Amino acid sequence: MKKHLYIVLLAGVALQLWSNKAMAQEPFTFTQYMNDITPINNAYSTMDNAGNLSAVGRRQWIGINGAPSSFLFNGSVPIAGIGGAAGLSFLQDKIGSENLTEINAFFAKKVQLSGTNFLSASINAGFRNHKITYSTLDPTDPSFQNSDVNETIPNLGFGVMLYGSNYYVGLSLPRLSLGGNTSQGLPNDYYLTSAYITNLGSDFKLKPSLLLSYQGTALPLEYNIAATLYAKEVLGVGISYRNDSAVAGILSVNINNNIQFGYSYQFSVGTYALGGLNNTSQELTLSYRFGKNVVTKLL
Repeated sequence: MKKHLYIVLLAGVALQLWSNKAMAQEPFTFTQYMNDITPINNAYSTMDNAGNLSAVGRRQWIGINGAPSSFLFNGSVPIAGIGGAAGLSFLQDKIGSENLTEINAFFAKKVQLSGTNFLSASINAGFRNHKITYSTLDPTDPSFQNSDVNETIPNLGFGVMLYGSNYYVGLSLPRLSLGGNTSQGLPNDYYLTSAYITNLGSDFKLKPSLLLSYQGTALPLEYNIAATLYAKEVLGVGISYRNDSAVAGILSVNINNNIQFGYSYQFSVGTYALGGLNNTSQELTLSYRFGKNVVTKLL
């Protein structure tokens, strides 16, 4: 009996720790953000004159039951007649008995400033559903009864981006919570994103990129810096560093002008590494671009 109670107590504490972390962390934690930042700044969608379908799957703490996992899908189509784009994004985060689902539709419009320089703005609207089923931990324990959470709130977001043929810089607020208990884990998210491509001879290109995220008092300012080296616009090899001491190796392959595949392996170093625990994260991406005169896209 004591052993049973100890296991339940341990599971409850672990779940609470995981839940607090998940509820406080930003929804967008994908390592390969630099390949498609449409989910956090919809204005980015106007940079592409082709239609796009993109999916990302991420698993953390491989081999541990209830470990965090995420799935992200987004798609967009250009509206050439007005210099715009429209699309849809779907995100699902799971950790233990907690599940966060988010669906948004968006519209973006660009204006030409000069030459190849454009300014784009976007708006998105949708909803988020936050669900925690504490009762599944131990249905016979009264402390877990009537404690489940199931909250759905509307969402609104905005983005703006300045870009050219070899760079972009953008600001966005993709998650402006219109209701619900934001202090319990659904805070607003602010992002600054940027990237630049430079030629290193005729066969190589280098793309440094930056992602800054801020949630007010929910989390300190978080940054992710990365650099990807492309060979003949086919193979990309990169590395990224996040300021919670997470390092990742990134591989991307442009199979042709339409299909891109990506893989990343992330692990913690320094004081954030969990001794004896597999705290790595793996991520797979697949994107398909369609339409007339589709060309390889690196930025």
